[in-house]
Amino acid sequence: MTPKERVLTTLARGQADRVPVNYSANGGIDKRLKAHFGLNPADDEDLLQVLGVDFRAVGAPYTGPRLHEDIPERSVTVTDWGVHCRWIEHATGGYHDFCDFPLTTADEETVANWPLPDPDQHDYGHVHAACRRQKNYAVILNCYGDLINGNGRLRGMEQTLVDLITDDPAGLLLADRRFEIQAEIARRTLEAARGGIDILWLGEDLGTQHAPIISMDLFQKHIRPRYQKLVDLGKAFGTKVVMHTCGSSSWAYEDFIEMGIDAVDTLQPEAKDMSPQHLKKTFGGRLAFHGCISTAGPVATGTADETIAYCRNTLGIMMPGGGYCFAPTHSLQDNSPTENVVAMYETARKHGRY
Repeated sequence: MTPKERVLTTLARGQADRVPVNYSANGGIDKRLKAHFGLNPADDEDLLQVLGVDFRAVGAPYTGPRLHEDIPERSVTVTDWGVHCRWIEHATGGYHDFCDFPLTTADEETVANWPLPDPDQHDYGHVHAACRRQKNYAVILNCYGDLINGNGRLRGMEQTLVDLITDDPAGLLLADRRFEIQAEIARRTLEAARGGIDILWLGEDLGTQHAPIISMDLFQKHIRPRYQKLVDLGKAFGTKVVMHTCGSSSWAYEDFIEMGIDAVDTLQPEAKDMSPQHLKKTFGGRLAFHGCISTAGPVATGTADETIAYCRNTLGIMMPGGGYCFAPTHSLQDNSPTENVVAMYETARKHGRY
């Protein structure tokens, strides 16, 4: 099978020739992997080839004017939405930490006037050619939605959750503005691709390690209706729809099935009701799965042999009958030993065949 055929068969809950493979990593481990394989540090494609990755991504980058200026000791990132970040160093690298939350106390008028990127000012002209170049791979378009995290980066997590509980008009307006812009950018990108995009990739973190973040009532009132529009958009263009959900999220999967979502991503096995056994038993054949290889487990904290045993065990649970894509639960972290990550992908190649 080609990578595209392999992924699309799997997302249809079928059995391909082997388990599809995907990759995501922080900058530190990405750099070390390229050095390990003797690759150019800037050559992402060669690394994907070496690891046997079946997915590729396309998008329409923002080309408009700068909407928000940097602040000393801060960066204003995330496609010029006005999110503030600060760089945090740690023993094995560092990360951008969201901070300041400039719309925490904003009213409706302030939110309505907050500069956000215009869908007219994105470059859609290269999309079709990019899809053609990747025609043998499963092509992803990211359109996360990301109500809780996305609003939280501007209003703070506490205020964002209060907004959902109290129907705060400013918080809900921010969510609607963000979703409408993302949906329009996705629609134009899908049109420009002319059938070349295979997967619309959404995302909403719905759980802590131990429980849901919000109630089912709030999910069905605020989250589901907004995402249904994105699911319907993907289906209108013939794509599969994948939903990224960190933490304990399986409580929402029956709704996902009703909505027409094809597959779920991340699948943190440490979280409540997220073990491979529970997911496969409860949702196998009705949802496809992407992830399940913990970035906090043996890949980060164990030996290469422990990593191999862990990956083989996950494959043994998730592979039968098809419908499983091998991938880390999130970006591989900088504290992951290079040899463990190499062992992880070698295990997928060796033991992921049907």
